[in-house]
Amino acid sequence: MSKKTLKIRDLTLRDGQQSLFATRMTQDQVDRVLPLFKDARFYAMEVWGGAVPDSIMRYLSENPWERLEKIKEAIGDVSLLTALSRGRNLFGYNPYPEEVIEGFNRLAVQSGIGIMRIFDALNDVENMKSTIRYVKQNGGIADCAISFTVDPKFSTRQKFRSWMTHFKALPHDIFTIDYFVEKARQLEALGADMISIKDMAGLISPSQTGKLIRRLKSEVRVPIDFHTHCTPGYGLASVLSAIVNGVDIVDTNIWNFAGGPAAPAYELIHIFCNKLGIDTGVNTEAVAAINKELKTIRQELAEFDTCKSFPIEFDFTKEKLPKEINKLFIKAIYHAKHDREEELLCTCLEIETYFNFPEPDEAVKKAEIPGGMYTNMHAQLKQLKLDHLLPRVLELVPLVRIKSGCPPLVTPTSQIVGVQAVNCVIDENKDLPYFTTKSIQFVNLVKGVYGRTPIPVDPDFREQLTGVREETAYDTKNYKKQENTVFEEYGDMKIAENEKDELLLELFPTVARDFLQKCVEEKYTENIHHIEEEKRRKAREAREAYDRLSPQEKRDRLMEGLYSWHELSFPEEEDLGRS
Repeated sequence: MSKKTLKIRDLTLRDGQQSLFATRMTQDQVDRVLPLFKDARFYAMEVWGGAVPDSIMRYLSENPWERLEKIKEAIGDVSLLTALSRGRNLFGYNPYPEEVIEGFNRLAVQSGIGIMRIFDALNDVENMKSTIRYVKQNGGIADCAISFTVDPKFSTRQKFRSWMTHFKALPHDIFTIDYFVEKARQLEALGADMISIKDMAGLISPSQTGKLIRRLKSEVRVPIDFHTHCTPGYGLASVLSAIVNGVDIVDTNIWNFAGGPAAPAYELIHIFCNKLGIDTGVNTEAVAAINKELKTIRQELAEFDTCKSFPIEFDFTKEKLPKEINKLFIKAIYHAKHDREEELLCTCLEIETYFNFPEPDEAVKKAEIPGGMYTNMHAQLKQLKLDHLLPRVLELVPLVRIKSGCPPLVTPTSQIVGVQAVNCVIDENKDLPYFTTKSIQFVNLVKGVYGRTPIPVDPDFREQLTGVREETAYDTKNYKKQENTVFEEYGDMKIAENEKDELLLELFPTVARDFLQKCVEEKYTENIHHIEEEKRRKAREAREAYDRLSPQEKRDRLMEGLYSWHELSFPEEEDLGRS
């Protein structure tokens, strides 16, 4: 009987460093591990998209396209390179015109992307259609991700008030297993080559994971990938639940870039797979070598490290597990197979505690929101010296979600909802009605500019907030292309010299403009330097040729004007001239 297999998508160089180190890995640091990653032979490596293009231009003055191309050159066809993008919205808020979507996906695939993970912050499949088409047209694999989220949780007081005021119960049972399976079916019908469950907040429990994977495996024909984070403490247990229920691919990070806000460690998954008789196809010796270098890189990134504490040093290719820890892995598998969620969670927590991975974030777990959203709201309140009102903001997040059509809490909707919840508390403290203070992004979300929300927005509320009753989609005819500035002071050089530069300008207008202008300045300076060097070279050659002449020939050449004192520029010029 052939051994079962499980494919691994490594997230270390994109989601891993983004979750733990604010996407600050430099090209030099990436280059140091690429030969080892090639030896590791992961099925796929997520290396691009997400915050990478913006961050490396903004903080590192590096070119995103060059990073992707260098990684592709080093990895070749050993592992498929993966990027993350938001369908029609790509990296922004408003939908982009078709030519921008087409250009981005075409050039991404040409530059090395094998799998484009496509998601939409509202799970609106219409926003993903064209990206699926363009990725496949250019030979890429369309990985269609469904953003996992949970229903808003209301207090008894909020439920009672809604019933007394509106004579109806607050919405519930929105994000059911049926909801996610139906989204998967729709995406498969649109041409998805694989389906990913994208649990960016780490909110999916092991029991929910098992039910969802079983349904997807029975009702969808394409491979299923499972992606989650460890922030609230479900991550490792939920990945194990996905594996025992037949998932095709799981997303992991390497040891020193794993746990906490990031995904579970590959090494822990490997131990589970060994005990389950599952082959991941990964070269474990190379993974151990990568991890050794990652520890050094993590030390170099200490100022950006959100966790600070490192997992214990453990070489899973050589060291044996202590007996009591080995038993924990066996117990966890038993609990996962029998859907004993509480026991599974406790056992996995014991495993992670032993290896010194970060403890679950209880505040995020209780609030059931992404960690980044929680910290952003806290930071916003702290800036206003209102951080003592955070509990009240958390109470209002469910109300803001329902009012805006219950969007999943994923970038950018998590930030839109979070900011608006803070605005509502500010209004409350000024004795103003909720939504007096509002962001343009929240207004656009309610209006329908970003796409169709999971539940309809109340037309009365939409009219009150936006002035229109009907859902109003964004009209790309109103889109204004970024100006390709010409710098007269730099020899009429353009800020964008090719299509890749033009796309950076469209997708990241402010950051890319600053970055590309610096590139123009540097290129112009290099050109001037090159011209000056060329002048000096010619002068040296002229001087050398002049030095080989006899005294009479020198005088003759000078008299004939074949050489000038300026070109030759040597100390005895004046004496020769006078003679």
